Amino acid sequence: MSISTLSKSAAAIDRARADGRAALVGYLPAGFPSVQETIDAGIALARNGADLIEIGIPYSDPVMDGSVIQAATSQALENGFRVQEVFDVVAGITAATDAAVLVMTYWNPVMRMGVDEFARRLAEAGGAGLITPDLIPDEAAEWMAASDKYGLDRVFLVAPSSTPERMKATVEASRGFVYAVSIMGVTGTRNQVSDAAEGVVTAARHAGAERVCVGLGVSTASHVREIGAYADGVIVGTALVAALRDGGPDAVGTLTSELSTGTRKS
Repeated sequence: MSISTLSKSAAAIDRARADGRAALVGYLPAGFPSVQETIDAGIALARNGADLIEIGIPYSDPVMDGSVIQAATSQALENGFRVQEVFDVVAGITAATDAAVLVMTYWNPVMRMGVDEFARRLAEAGGAGLITPDLIPDEAAEWMAASDKYGLDRVFLVAPSSTPERMKATVEASRGFVYAVSIMGVTGTRNQVSDAAEGVVTAARHAGAERVCVGLGVSTASHVREIGAYADGVIVGTALVAALRDGGPDAVGTLTSELSTGTRKS
């Protein structure tokens, strides 16, 4: 079985590629401002040009997140968000759209629920897989087994600091795509995208990656165009969360439509 027939994420990226585009990946935190509004915003993402959707599980100590996402996840937790509600969000979006929906989470909430239980429920909700920013392949044996059992993608992160050995091990362990972090530091919108991103993508390709998506710092169609020239997918988070905060799901749809104009490869 080829990775494309197995992997929802790979299939979504390949469809965009066949259409002459970089895939657009949108991030939203689960439960912000409410579970239903996350679902509505995810549907708006998919209907306005997003190929993949990342749903983040709010976490009390989000080391990678910038201030906008931290504030959103804090609000979700204050509103009583529970980890199991992420499956309601995933199911709500997958029932209404064809987008590949992944959950992005620190590893602790998965371990607390039980890795096999979490994987089973994610698969039942129609989820594509997990993005795990603080899990490295060497420590992921239980997740590797569960993701194989339930046919889920496992997306690990690589960064400018990744050694060639670490890059190779991460690429080999990933399924769906490899998540290239373009800068060292926290998420957030920036005026320009780090030059390091292209180097990380090149290194990942040298290590055998077939699909590499770039995130951290993307907020405009011109950023999308710049990164989409060399990456397979472009990940937007903070700008979409700010749109949801300020204008609700409709504003997410409007921004997504605008961002998607940058995906076409010249």
